[in-house]
Amino acid sequence: MKFVKVFLITLFLITSLNAREKVNVNFSNVKIDDFIELVSKITHKNILVTQQVNGTVNFISSTPIYDDELIELLVDVLESKGFTLVQKGSRYEVIRATDAAKSNVPVIGKNKKLYGATMVTQAIVVKGENVDVIAAKVRYLISKTAKLMTMKETNTLLVTDYPKNIETIKKVIKDLSSNVENIVKIIYLKNTEAKKLNLKLSEIQKSIFNQQVVSEQVTIVVDENINGLVLVGEAKNVNKLAEIVAKLDIESNINNTVKIFQLKNSDAQAVLKTITDIIAKQTFKDPAMKPNVSASDEINSIVVIGDPLVIKGIQKIIEELDKEKFQVYVQAKIVEINKNKSQDIGVKYGFAAGDISSSGLYAMSANFGSADLTNTATGVVADSLGTTIGTLSQSALALGATLDFLQQNGAGQSISNPSILCVNNKESSIYVGKTISISTGSVTTSAGIGGTTSSYKREDVGLTLKIKPRVSSNDKVTLDVEAVLENVLDDGLDASGQTVRQPVTSKQEVKTQAILRHGESIIIGGLVKTYSDKTVTKVPLLGDIPLIGKLFTSTSDAEEEDNLVVILTPYVIDKSEELSQLQKDLGVLSKIQEKYNQDIFKQIEEKNNAKH
Repeated sequence: MKFVKVFLITLFLITSLNAREKVNVNFSNVKIDDFIELVSKITHKNILVTQQVNGTVNFISSTPIYDDELIELLVDVLESKGFTLVQKGSRYEVIRATDAAKSNVPVIGKNKKLYGATMVTQAIVVKGENVDVIAAKVRYLISKTAKLMTMKETNTLLVTDYPKNIETIKKVIKDLSSNVENIVKIIYLKNTEAKKLNLKLSEIQKSIFNQQVVSEQVTIVVDENINGLVLVGEAKNVNKLAEIVAKLDIESNINNTVKIFQLKNSDAQAVLKTITDIIAKQTFKDPAMKPNVSASDEINSIVVIGDPLVIKGIQKIIEELDKEKFQVYVQAKIVEINKNKSQDIGVKYGFAAGDISSSGLYAMSANFGSADLTNTATGVVADSLGTTIGTLSQSALALGATLDFLQQNGAGQSISNPSILCVNNKESSIYVGKTISISTGSVTTSAGIGGTTSSYKREDVGLTLKIKPRVSSNDKVTLDVEAVLENVLDDGLDASGQTVRQPVTSKQEVKTQAILRHGESIIIGGLVKTYSDKTVTKVPLLGDIPLIGKLFTSTSDAEEEDNLVVILTPYVIDKSEELSQLQKDLGVLSKIQEKYNQDIFKQIEEKNNAKH
């Protein structure tokens, strides 16, 4: 059967209250151009078609429709083909749908309800919500050829779309904003700091309100000026939090506490630095919980202001830092030993003392460690001073006897015997020497007026000894030792004592570390001074005869070498009251050393006489 276009249009008028007409329309395979013409005749509207719209349309109606609904039907048909209908005054125009927003569509007032089937433009004012947020939520409601833009300045949406779509958007926006009725409530606190309570309240609201729903959230603002909280949100949620605040403000009556810790063994500034460093590395959920710590030098105390629980933790730290420090009492013996003379003594008595290094001294000490005497002396020392020093006394007595023997025979000279009390982990120093003048320049004035003016600077020349102890136990200590020896090699003077050149000095430095027991000694050697010594030898009486006395006189030049030996003996003191007892014990040890020296020297002389 041949497909034939059929028009069956039955028109009848039914008068209604609003004068709208009803039509019964049925058509099949009608060209769109013909359909546009049909709608124009039925609705009595002028429609401008500037370009052909291809295609056909089928519409079957079982009930009559209003004549103005034909316009909506035409718009739907055109939309399916990429076109739309735009009203321009008393006529309509068929244009491409993508150009509709630019075709000066009618602008409808903000508060007017929209009717009709063709595109219009309307501004929608958004209240209580951010216009960009609302735009993102309703954008899916507009047609694909519509336009939507936001104006932040007035929080307004500008929409160009079909009236039904715009009305739908307005209804959704109204529903979104009408459900949010925020209130503001200010709560004045009487017993609790606002910052502290804010932390608790924020955690509570996360538990009782759904944080995924924005309208459920309550904004909490701290006002320190009034010590209060400002709550912003839905009335029911704000009132619920206000009830909780009232209960917490009564129950949490904790204020900052001031605590002063007077230090007994430590410096306030040093302790303050340590505590400040610890606090700086801590993380406080509430910044108000961070304590305020300062030092009072006048009373050597730490002042802490803060929460009692935080202060309790700081107190434990201060108690540990203020514990009585270990002290180390260091006895130092600085002895200068002449190498040539010590060698002569070694030859005379048969000692192995050719080397004046620490090993040489120990080799020589072996000759002063009589088993009978040291065993007896060790027992006496142990009974008087305890087993620790008693165990070490055998080598200590032998070493002391060696040094005294060298001095007694002119091979050694005691430069200084200082003692120094060191605090654990604190450096202490000893200086033994002299200060010399060194010329820094001279200025010669005009002849006959002022002569020459010289300028000098003062330099320290001698032995500097630096000691830093680190106690590891009651009877063991690590010593960091630095010894610097400065000598004058040439004083820059001529035979008449006039300065003719700059002095020449030398500098020797030794750094070492040793782990010693309480009362054990360390010998630091290697600080050497060399010089020339002229010796004149003459026959008695004959050498003094004028002219011919030179025949009975001889002169010899010898290279002399003096070794500076530093002997350090540390004593660990864990309590201050032990210092006075140590002084007494060392006095006893000195007397035992004198008695030991007398006995051992006597034995050595007897052995030497027996050999000869």
